[in-house]
Amino acid sequence: MQLNTVEIGEGPPLAILHGLFGQARNFATVQRRLAARRRVLAVDLRNHGSSPRAASMGYAEMAADVAQTLRGRGALPACVLGHSMGGKVAMALALRHPEAVSRLIVADIAPRPYPARLRGYVAGLRALPLHAGISRREADEALTPAVADAGVRGFLLQSLDLSAEGAPRWLLGLEGIAASMPQIEGFAEAGRYEGPVLVIAGARSDYITPDDRAVFLRHFPQARFAEVPGAGHWLHADNPDAFTALVEEFCPP
Repeated sequence: MQLNTVEIGEGPPLAILHGLFGQARNFATVQRRLAARRRVLAVDLRNHGSSPRAASMGYAEMAADVAQTLRGRGALPACVLGHSMGGKVAMALALRHPEAVSRLIVADIAPRPYPARLRGYVAGLRALPLHAGISRREADEALTPAVADAGVRGFLLQSLDLSAEGAPRWLLGLEGIAASMPQIEGFAEAGRYEGPVLVIAGARSDYITPDDRAVFLRHFPQARFAEVPGAGHWLHADNPDAFTALVEEFCPP
């Protein structure tokens, strides 16, 4: 599958893979900074943004999508940066297609299964009564029972396109996402990637635990670990300066 890609800059290729419910433009600020000395390609993963919709979202499939897309753009091998679900896609890409990955950056996710705590978000988005003329404020209020955190609602509603003719539409393939949540929550990839790896955690996030270091090192023996101070799970948004500095140091131009 060829994925929608936002590309800016010139130099060595660096690919950015967003997390669940996200899209390429979530990394616009970081992408612009990194593009000063690099060719930076931010992609919409399947069922997200302007990329095609699909019934399933296994990590092998999503890694193949990324490999095909970057190969088609002459951007391999690339330094690959993935956040959250995108981090799992990036790890699967490195394990399955190591020749495609010059360096790997994993942002606030570990190569293991996670609890099914986001399924309520999917149900809430699917149940939201969209109609012509609905405002973002109305959508926010309707989503509140399913998603109590205002910041999370704001993030999710970035994928609600209110400019579409007729009724608004989601920039998400919610049917495919809902059907694939067990795969998205899990991680069944095997093998080892011997190249350089940087694992970046948010200092206020619980997505990566001390026990996860051993899990990383089984798959990625050259892994190094760093934290972004003052940042939660959306570390690239919470502290873009520190996050970008880590990426720039690890992926030299």
